[in-house]
Amino acid sequence: MTLPLMRTCREVATILVAREDRVLSLADRLALRIHMAICDACPRFENQMLTMRNGLRQWRNYTGPDESIRTTASEEKKF
Repeated sequence: MTLPLMRTCREVATILVAREDRVLSLADRLALRIHMAICDACPRFENQMLTMRNGLRQWRNYTGPDESIRTTASEEKKF
């Protein structure tokens, strides 16, 4: 028998992904907090998701020219 607030890593991953799109219920927030306190892998997965989200946000908000791409492309033409 499993406790109602105990979730598997797969379930926690689903909750972490869902958290990007909606506000979690109290039960999901509690289950997430409990699981994250006892699991080594899920906090790493959460950090990976946060890194991707922040990177995508920076990319989406980027407005300047990307000189490194132009430089690389022009350098490739030399060879």
